[in-house]
Order: sequence, then C-alpha cells, then structure tokens
Amino acid sequence: MNSRRQMLKQTLLGGAALGVPAAAVARAAPPYRRGHDGQRVADLGDGRYLNPIFAGDHPDPSILKDGADYYMTFTSFEATPALVVWHSRDLVNWQPLGPALAHPPGSVFAVDLVKHQGRYYLYIPIIPTAISQGLGQQPGIYVIHAERIEGPWSEPVSLNIAGHIDPGHIVGEDGKRYLFLSGVSRVQLSDDGLSTSGPIEHVYDGWRYPDDWVTEAYALEGPKLIRRGDWFYMVSAVGGTAGPPTGHMVIAARSRSVNGPWENCPHNPIVRTRDASEKWWSRGHATLVEGPAGDWWMVYHGYENGYWTLGRQTLLEPVEWTSDGWFKARGGDLSQPLPKPRGGQAQAHGIALSDDFSQNLLGLKWNLYDPGLNELRRVRYEPAALVLQGKGSTPSDCSPLTCLVGDHAYEFSVELELIGDVQGGLLLFYSRALYVGMGHNGTRMSSYRFGQASPYWKEPAPAVRRLHLKIVNDRHIVTMYYSEDGRQWKRHGLRAETSGYNTNTGGELLSLRPALFATGSGSVRFRNFHYQARG
Repeated sequence: MNSRRQMLKQTLLGGAALGVPAAAVARAAPPYRRGHDGQRVADLGDGRYLNPIFAGDHPDPSILKDGADYYMTFTSFEATPALVVWHSRDLVNWQPLGPALAHPPGSVFAVDLVKHQGRYYLYIPIIPTAISQGLGQQPGIYVIHAERIEGPWSEPVSLNIAGHIDPGHIVGEDGKRYLFLSGVSRVQLSDDGLSTSGPIEHVYDGWRYPDDWVTEAYALEGPKLIRRGDWFYMVSAVGGTAGPPTGHMVIAARSRSVNGPWENCPHNPIVRTRDASEKWWSRGHATLVEGPAGDWWMVYHGYENGYWTLGRQTLLEPVEWTSDGWFKARGGDLSQPLPKPRGGQAQAHGIALSDDFSQNLLGLKWNLYDPGLNELRRVRYEPAALVLQGKGSTPSDCSPLTCLVGDHAYEFSVELELIGDVQGGLLLFYSRALYVGMGHNGTRMSSYRFGQASPYWKEPAPAVRRLHLKIVNDRHIVTMYYSEDGRQWKRHGLRAETSGYNTNTGGELLSLRPALFATGSGSVRFRNFHYQARG
C-alpha cells in the first residue's frame, strides 16, 4: 500500500525531498493563546488571530460557506473513521461535528465539500489499500451525501473515475455540474451528482514558474473553483507538496465559461514561500471563501519552520479583489497577527485531547492508523476504559490508535493493563517506519526508536501487568517515563531526537502523533489518557 501511494505521489510531484534547516524568523511572534489542555489557538482575544487556525496536521482544507455558517474538512489518509467535519461562524474558531466517513474504502486524499440544491456532498479521492475492493492499482473518486451536514452520510458511491485525485466541484453557466481533477482535467456529472455523464478531458495546462525556482516538481494539482460575477476562478497548486520550503505555491486562472479558455492571473503566484527564513513553508492547496462581512479570504496549508513533524497546518489569509477583476493575497508576514474577519461569531476552538474514555470519541479524537477490514471491532469501551485488541507483532503492523497534536512541546501519559498474551505501550508515531516509544508485555519493557525495537537497550522496568507510561516531547527532544502508581516516575534511560520524523525523511505526508498500541493475541485496557501542552 505504501509503495503504491508513493508511486502515485512521485508521479504527481516527482523530485527528491530536500531538507532545509530551520532559520530564525525576522520578527519574534507574540505568544499564542491557550485552549483545552493548554493547546495553542489562533484567536488572540483582542480582535486579532495568529496562524495557524488549525494547528497540527490538517492538510488540503476544503471549506464551504453555508449562509452564516462555515464547514471544513481535511485529508485523512488511512485514518479510520475519517473526514471530521468542523463548524465555524468566524473562520478562526472551529468545533468538530463528527466524522463523515465511518469506513473509508481506502486512503482518503484531498476532498471537496459542497452544497447543491439543499444537499451536502463530499467528493473523495480514494487510493487503493489492502481493504480496497474493485479499485485495482489506480486511485478512484467516490462521493458521499447527506441532507444535514451533521449526517447521517450515505455509503460511498464510486464515480468510476480512475487515475485522478483532487476533485473540485462547480456548476457551469449551463446549470450542469462538473468535477475538475488533478492535471487539470474535467468531467461532467449527472444532475444528482452521483455519476458522470461525459468523458474526462484535459482542460488546463497551468501557469509555469521560472525554471530556476527551487521546487520539488511542477505537479499541477488541487483545482478549486468559484463563480464570482461574470467570471469563473480556478485556484490550484504547483511546485510539489513538500521537499524544498520554497516549492508549493498557489496560482489562479479565470474564464467567462466553465468550458474555458482559462487566462492565467498576472499576479501569479498568489502565495509562495520565497525564503527558508519565513515561518511558513510549502504553502499551497488554497480555496477562496467569502467572509462573514463580505470580504474575502483564502484557506490553505503549510509546514511550520522547524516543525515538519506537525504536518501541514491550516492557514487563513485575507484576499483583496483588484480593479481588474483579479485578487491578491494581503496577509504579508504570516508570523505576525492579523485582524480577524469582521462580523463573525466566535466560539471555543477545538477539543480536549485528554480522555477518561467515558465516551466513544473514535473519529473525533482517536483514529486507527492503516486499519484492515472491520478493524474498528478491535476497539471496545468499558466504564472509564478503552480496550484495544492486539494485532501484529510490532508497532509497525499493529494499526495503533493515534490522536493529532499541534503544539511544539507537550507531554502525554496513560495507564495500561495487560490482558492475556499481549504487549501494550505508548508511542510517538509517524508511520510504520518511524516511531519512538516503549511497550511492556508483563515481563519486560521494549524500547523503540527509528521505527524498530532497540536490540541492545534493556530498560530495567518492573515485571508487572499494570503500568503508567508517559512521553514528553520538548521541541523534538523526547524523554520517556514509567511508574507503577502514576505518582512516582522513573525516567527511561534512553532519549531521542525526532525532528527527522517527517515527510522529507519518511516519505509519507503525515505527522508525528501520540499513539496507543497493542500487539499479540491478548488485549490492553487503557485508562486516563492525559495530554498537556508545555508552551
């Protein structure tokens, strides 16, 4: 599965990843406000916000304005359940509604969330995995739909579109529905949006940047379309998703017809990281959205300078429409605060990561990484406990439960109880090839670094069936602890440095996340997961 996904991304992006050391930004940024568990939030409480609006790995944002309400969701890859839909009324503060896709038929790439004639649609590219059926080796486009944004959502319907990703929905001047696809190609949809009614055709070659710009690859992708006045505007991305920090960028084109021809914007690129000293790298995959007061904004993703490990985070930038009918990004230095969108209504942002397991938060807080068919059966809830059935023999093949974080420094801990022939533990998990942490099988502790058990380190942990584990990540320096009572902690003798646990090393467009794991034939009962940001 990983090799297929990498082949796809290499076809689209090409090039070798280039690691660039973090550099100091020109001006010191003000401190973030803190929300649940001390997590950083964008709203500064004084009429300003500080990017990101979504800290942590929230790539390929797809945003929908629905009256005074805004909804957004993100690429979720192999996570199950998938596609949490978030709600806002001010574009800065967001609350989760719930996962729209309980059982993904494969790996979920960049989606498009739309509303048409009173019904909500999610157009979803699926990359084949071990659980996919009928896709072969090619990605395919699916759709789910619902009468209410909260759901229930339909089961996925295949549109029988092979070999394309990144759908972007638009209604043409003819009243017909279309999907624009990576490349950029286009296909007409049926009136109900649940099938195609024409061939896939190439319609746009993109805007070409100078050859001496340092990018990952050309990679025309992510077309998102709006209609404003007499014009259709297409916003897309070129330059590659990761690799050099100056690669990914936002470009625009327009046409008076959904059929083209498409005229490139004279202001291209609309957004681009021009120097590795900037706070936000590899900025791209943008969508235009009208704000609460009628002004305009872009949402897109980017990597934070020095924190590739957090994945692609969601940024919000103001847009100005110019007299010639084009638009420009007006955010300037995104390391500094910006005025919040006018006219919106604020709410609390995000959710607590600490979990006493008194309710089922699968999809909202916890996701299974790279699960097999019917994998959710491995998880059950008891009063104040989560029980995870063992799978595989190492963290690499056990499909751990992960949660997404967006802080530079934090700690997390959990109490575990071993049931039967099992190893349970706590990790910082990037992918099956990159993780760090510790596990215990009741007799001895195993220590993990670089995605494998240390063959030489023998941590003298007690032979017990119940144990408390804690991991502290202090700006990539990882220290581990264990305790029999949760009060007196013993520091693990081995530390790790994890700045390299990122896409340019591991080859996966993911992030480093806390994880609970269970391997073997038994089960692990987890209690009292606690998360705390450390500034």
